Amino acid sequence: MKIARFVPLAEPASPARFGVLEEGLLRELAGGLFDPPAFTGRCFGLADVRLLAPVEPRHIIGIGKNFAAPGEPKPPVPDMPILFFKPLGTAVGPGDPIVLPDSISRVKFESEVAVVIGRTARRIRPEEADGVIFGCTVANDVSALDLFHPEGHWTIGKACDTFCPLGPVIDTAFDWRSARIRASVNGVPKQDGAMADIIMPIDRLIACISGFMTLMPGDVILTGTPAGADWVGAGDVVTCAVDGLGELTNPVAAPA
Repeated sequence: MKIARFVPLAEPASPARFGVLEEGLLRELAGGLFDPPAFTGRCFGLADVRLLAPVEPRHIIGIGKNFAAPGEPKPPVPDMPILFFKPLGTAVGPGDPIVLPDSISRVKFESEVAVVIGRTARRIRPEEADGVIFGCTVANDVSALDLFHPEGHWTIGKACDTFCPLGPVIDTAFDWRSARIRASVNGVPKQDGAMADIIMPIDRLIACISGFMTLMPGDVILTGTPAGADWVGAGDVVTCAVDGLGELTNPVAAPA
């Protein structure tokens, strides 16, 4: 299933609801994201809704430097990947602006596969990882490099409001192993990478993270970005895409 979270344009003040995307229509679900699917009988065209981030994350866990550079041999899988957290205020949906922080000049986009956890997972093995994945979506892990700490930690530079667009849908049947990740800025291609270049694959990432923290439904793991991530500024439009998952487009806006 491809599941979207949305608000009808005709009911902008109504609560967000979920729908299954089928042939260009959203079939409204009666329950929450992780409930057994049951339909209300209502359908909405994509032109008649505002898409939101398809999940309200419980945690957002990011992975750094997890793709080999083009033409370079893949390094050994590390015992511990580079990990960081993004606050929940970073999560926005398709079409929402990425708002630049005040007095910051160096901001990068990063197109990624995001994994949404669907059940409690603690100390699982890599071969069990598929069983705890609810689905995948597209993410843009935006970073303000001016805010990276000189001693090495990335937290503040990853934490700015609006710095984690997600969407447009969660695909519960997506095979991350064959994913191809792309991005463009103002229509100019910037990234085009294959999951074959990932250093620590997603099943091992989930096993590693669940070894020290309990993963819960709604946790989102950003799995790393291929080469080509580039600078953006106010007025740019960034499109992150994963073949089979869709395109996530967001404008970049100056501080309000």
